[in-house]
Amino acid sequence: MQLPKLYIGPMSKNVVDAALEISNEENIKLGFIPSRRQVAIDGGYVNDWSTESFSEYVNSRLIIQRDHGGPEQGHTSDDGIESIVEDAKHFNIIHIDPWKKTKDLNTGISLTVNLIKRAYAVNPNVLFEVGTEEAIRKFDVDELDYLLRQLQRDLSKDIYDNIKYAVVQSGVGLDLANSKNTGQFSKKRLIKMLDVCKNYGLLSKEHNGDFLNSSQIKSRFDLGLSAINIAPEFGQIETRCYVDNMTENNVEMFYDICYNSGKWKKWVKKDFVPSENKKQLINICGHYVFSTVEFEKIKINVDLQVKKNIKKRIREIYE
Repeated sequence: MQLPKLYIGPMSKNVVDAALEISNEENIKLGFIPSRRQVAIDGGYVNDWSTESFSEYVNSRLIIQRDHGGPEQGHTSDDGIESIVEDAKHFNIIHIDPWKKTKDLNTGISLTVNLIKRAYAVNPNVLFEVGTEEAIRKFDVDELDYLLRQLQRDLSKDIYDNIKYAVVQSGVGLDLANSKNTGQFSKKRLIKMLDVCKNYGLLSKEHNGDFLNSSQIKSRFDLGLSAINIAPEFGQIETRCYVDNMTENNVEMFYDICYNSGKWKKWVKKDFVPSENKKQLINICGHYVFSTVEFEKIKINVDLQVKKNIKKRIREIYE
């Protein structure tokens, strides 16, 4: 299986269709990274796709990897096992991420081992990614080394060999409120983490590649990074396309839908005043409401423009 360099969050049906089209038209290798809130056993906020129906829609045209599979990652509090088992039936790769539930290194490793074994028992061909992004739990280089060493020790060779990616951290994060990549990028830290991955025979993946320019992404690949995830940025591309083409009245209704969803709250500071920053609030969480009945009533047909803009961004990343 040839693995891609870019994994895209399926923020909407338009994002999914744009990725499928450009992959077919220009032979660009891509993957999807649905979170448990976006695509789940009982449907998610993206097109109400279930794990099975999303897999059927993609129909093996692109790789599908569960992003942040594990406990406390879904709509409700759970141990993540039911979701992992379903993922193993339908997806190519599962990101095993118990780190929202625990920050303790050894506990997290034990949970990782158990979840990998549960998925492997269902489908011995499913692949894995381990570790997590900095916003969930920061890993230093020695902790990443310890994580991989313990997994190599606690898993049989057949199972360990199905781990393909380890998440690497370079000090960056996301600010959806201002559509920018934040934090302090550390080239030195990234290089050390890439070396750890190589030592354990794994590919490296960085999360939160949103809003980086093409030269910033290229520099990471030049250092040896294997793959990068980009998700909310594609949702914001589509959101802006709606806002730019809506009447003022519809923009106001779009704001009301977003405001009432409450999805913007975790992305803003305490002094954020929604009524004074309406378009910013829409930009933060518009993609969360695309599939709602309320948005369907005001939705305008800008699908071609949305897909054009998304394809343009994908091309920029591959330049």
